[in-house]
Amino acid sequence: MTSLTADTSGLAGGRSLLPLWVGIVAYALLLIIGNRLLLDPDTLWQITVGQWIIDHRAVPRVDVYSFTMAGQPWISTQWLAQVLLAASYALAGWAGPVVLAAASLALTLALLARALGARLRDSTTLVFVLAAVMLMVPHMFARPHVLAMPVMVAWVGGLIAAADRRAAPPLVLLPLMALWANLHGGFVLGLVLIAPIGLDAALAAPAPARRSLLLRWIGFAVLALIASCANPYGWDALLASQRILSLGGALATIGEWAPTNFSRIGPLEVALLVGLGLALWSGVALPPLRIVMLLGLLHMALSATRNLEVLALLAPLILAAPLAQRIGRETEPAAPGARGLVAAVLALAIVGTAALGALHRYAPPQSNAPEAALAVLKPLGVQRVFNDYDFGGYLIASGVPPFIDGRTELYGERFVVDQHAAVRLRPPETLFRLLDEYKIDATLLRTEDAATKLLDHVDGWQKVYSDDVATIHLRNPGAAHSAEPKVDPGR
Repeated sequence: MTSLTADTSGLAGGRSLLPLWVGIVAYALLLIIGNRLLLDPDTLWQITVGQWIIDHRAVPRVDVYSFTMAGQPWISTQWLAQVLLAASYALAGWAGPVVLAAASLALTLALLARALGARLRDSTTLVFVLAAVMLMVPHMFARPHVLAMPVMVAWVGGLIAAADRRAAPPLVLLPLMALWANLHGGFVLGLVLIAPIGLDAALAAPAPARRSLLLRWIGFAVLALIASCANPYGWDALLASQRILSLGGALATIGEWAPTNFSRIGPLEVALLVGLGLALWSGVALPPLRIVMLLGLLHMALSATRNLEVLALLAPLILAAPLAQRIGRETEPAAPGARGLVAAVLALAIVGTAALGALHRYAPPQSNAPEAALAVLKPLGVQRVFNDYDFGGYLIASGVPPFIDGRTELYGERFVVDQHAAVRLRPPETLFRLLDEYKIDATLLRTEDAATKLLDHVDGWQKVYSDDVATIHLRNPGAAHSAEPKVDPGR
């Protein structure tokens, strides 16, 4: 932890103020575009779960929200992040989660800049930070994974710093693992990375010290595993991550779990091409285990777009020391009066946050919050609503039991795949099977969904509301279809 936190100049960077400016500029920009942090529909149910935890002073162990999985076992490995989101929302409305997420992202980038700045010149550090931002943008949302990002950078940065010193990680890192295990299920990655980083440290150490160093890393790994169980679910929090990864085909139906698409140029392709070019030009050589780690992170990013930020934040930490050996590092002059500047900037950030929060209205987009449609649906008194996947969070937040929502691990692979196929009529029989099997009273789907357009032409389903966002069809055995199918007379 020494390389990350021992210097009291902290984000002032000791030699450079770059981490401070990275953090404050990122924070300001994120506040300005704050509504973008609320684009993900899962934010709605995350806050609702957090409020449930606060109200009941307990963590969930069964589903209490949906009607399809009511009473089934379900745990939230993100419970602490959900509580923080709920508390921030209760305190300041939607500005609360925006400020919380923006501060967390800014701190993440500042910590990255600080860790890299200990080895690389400012210009090189800034290139890595900008590349990280480019890769992280698609997944910058007010959700638990964002609150865990600073912990991830501090944890892996601490492990890498210890490996660079040919030493065992300091025990003061262990509370970070305990915190991570309560914020987000991604803490499992932090545990997994201990092995390759520890082996890298042992192999690079002088031969007489290798055995002793390896044993110390193994002891640290055991303690880290114990620390990860310091959560309300204990060992079950580890198993929950396995359940998510075993969802198979269901993950492909969710945008953030879909593999990276190279059909058009994107941030990852640009980063890879530039990185490959620079590596060939500079001739940087990596130790074998760092190559393995880098390829593993790249595989994760290619397998699921949600892992782009993991590659963006951790790859530079792995590359920093070998790159510094190749290109060197310019010693930066000490920043005079850094502590006073940090205090002044933080005070300005607090004042600016309060002013912007008072002047700017933050709110989720209406595309994921069918407010008008729900106002029509609630008085109908229906109990079993077949909903679009993205509407599930809004239904939970509104007190309406959904058919499905973003808790994919609760519903399981077959259920999620069937719902996805039904909405898209692949094939149409799947839609009618689910409507009958779950005794659906009404549907709340996007107006442009294929299933919505089909129900317009089906007897027994009455369209009772429609706007640009959502359409409601009510089961009514006596209803005639509201639209005739279009027929092309030329065929």
